[in-house]
Amino acid sequence: MRSTTPLLLFLQLALVCSASLLSAAPLPTLGGKWSGTLKIPSGKLLQLQIDITDTNGKRTASLDIPTQNAHDIAVERVEVRGDSLHLQASAIRASFAGRIAPNGGLITGRWRQNGARLPLLLQRTSTAVVAAAAAAAPTTVSTKSAVSSKNAKRPQEPAAPFPYREEEVRFANKAAGIQFGGTLTLPQGAGPFPAVVLLSGSGAQNRDQAVFGHRPFWVVADYLTRRGIAVLRFDDRGAGQSGGNSATATAADYSTDAQAALDFLRTRREINSKRLGLVGHSEGGTAAIAAANKAQTSSPSFLVLLATPGVLGPEVIVRQTLDISRLKTHDAKILAGVEQRQRALLNIVQQISDNKHARARLIPAMIPPIPLPPEQAAQMQKLAEDKAAMMTTPAYRFMLEDNPPKNLRTIKCPVLALNGSKDLLVAAEPNLKSIEKALKTGGNRDVTVRELSGLNHLFQTASTGAVTEYEGITETFSPTALQAMGDWIVQRAR
Repeated sequence: MRSTTPLLLFLQLALVCSASLLSAAPLPTLGGKWSGTLKIPSGKLLQLQIDITDTNGKRTASLDIPTQNAHDIAVERVEVRGDSLHLQASAIRASFAGRIAPNGGLITGRWRQNGARLPLLLQRTSTAVVAAAAAAAPTTVSTKSAVSSKNAKRPQEPAAPFPYREEEVRFANKAAGIQFGGTLTLPQGAGPFPAVVLLSGSGAQNRDQAVFGHRPFWVVADYLTRRGIAVLRFDDRGAGQSGGNSATATAADYSTDAQAALDFLRTRREINSKRLGLVGHSEGGTAAIAAANKAQTSSPSFLVLLATPGVLGPEVIVRQTLDISRLKTHDAKILAGVEQRQRALLNIVQQISDNKHARARLIPAMIPPIPLPPEQAAQMQKLAEDKAAMMTTPAYRFMLEDNPPKNLRTIKCPVLALNGSKDLLVAAEPNLKSIEKALKTGGNRDVTVRELSGLNHLFQTASTGAVTEYEGITETFSPTALQAMGDWIVQRAR
C-alpha cells in the first residue's frame, strides 16, 4: 500500500494506525511487543498492540487493533530522540508521541487521529501476553507466520501444509535505491512456471494487503500457486521489510517497483521469463498500466486490472463521493450540492500548484458556514486541515492528472479487467467501459472485461458495498473472482 490517495480514502480513515518522530540519547532498546488501551470519545475501549523491531539501529513497527479486526498496519516511521518516541503511519493519518520511562518499560503519551488527542500508556508486554489478548479478539490474523490461525471468521485464509514452496526474498529497485522484502510462492516441480506480481492499492500496505482482518493477497497467492502459477507479493515502500518512503511516492514510482519485481523474477531459473504478468488492485492497477508502457525489456506479458480506474481522476473521485452519499440519501438536490462542492475542491487543487496556497483555499471551503460549539469547531478545523493536506500530496495530484484512456491505448499485451457491481470506490460500469474502449481503440485484440455481480471494492460478496461492511464479511476474496482471474491467467500463460 502508499501515500494516501482518494480511491481508498474512506477505507484508510476507518482503519487505525500509528507513526514516528523523536529525540536522541542512549535508552534501553524499544524492540518487542507493546500494548495499551485507548478510550475513544464514544467511551469504547480499543486495545492497541505495537510490535517494534530494533535491529542494528534501524527501527520498524507494525500495529494491531484486535477489537477492530485491524492487523499488521504499517507504521511507516519510527523515530527516537532522547526519551521521546513518535510513531506515524500516513495511510490512516494517526500518530503517537510519547515519553519513554527510564527503565524502558513504559511509554506515556498521546494518540492523535482525525482531530482527537487521546491519552495512551504503552506497556512492554511478553509474546505470551500479546498472543493471549489476540486469541480473545474476534479475529486473529498475523502475517508474521505462513501458517493460518484457521479462524472460522476468515475461512479462506490458507492453512498449512501447503502443496507448494514458499520463500522469503529480497530484491532492489536500483534506480530508486530501495530494497524490498517479499514472499515468492512456487508450485511443486522444477518449472519453469508462469508468474505474476501482485500490486496493492492505496496506502502503504504489507505483502498480504492486510486490511480489516483480511489478507486478500495471501488468499490470491495461495489460489494461483495451487493452479501452477508462481506469485511474488511484496511489502510496499515504507511498509514491513521494505525501504523507501510512501508519503512522497506516486503510481509512477510504484510502476518502477513493479518493473524491479519483474526483473527479479527473470533471474530465477524456476520462472518462465516469457510468461510474466502484473496483477494490480485499484491504484496498483494504475501502476501496472504505467509499467506496461515502459521499455519492452521490462514489460509484462499480460495485465490483470482489479477495480482499476479507467476514467480521468476527477471523475473517479466525484463518482466515488456520490455513490457513498447515495447510501444515505437519494435527494437529487442534496446530491447535486455534494457534487458541486467536490468539484470545487478538486478545481482548487488543479488550479493552484503551490501546496501552501492550495491548502489555504481548501480548508475554509470544507468548513460549513454555521456556528459550532468550540470543541466541535476545533475538530472540524483539524479534519479540514488533514483532508487539505491529503489532497495536496504527490499521489493525489498525480491521480488528478492521470489519463487512463490515453495510457491504455498504448497497451498491446493481453488484459483482463474485473470490477464488482457494488464497488463504491471505483464504479464498475464507467471504468470498465472506458478501459475496454481505450484498449480496443489502440488496437489491442486480447481484452476481457467483466463486471462481477454483488462484489465490493475488495471483491467480497457484499450487501451494499459500503466500507463499513468490509470487516464483518467472512469472505476475503470471492471464489468467483478468483476463478475468473485464475482461468484467464492459465489460458494466457500456456
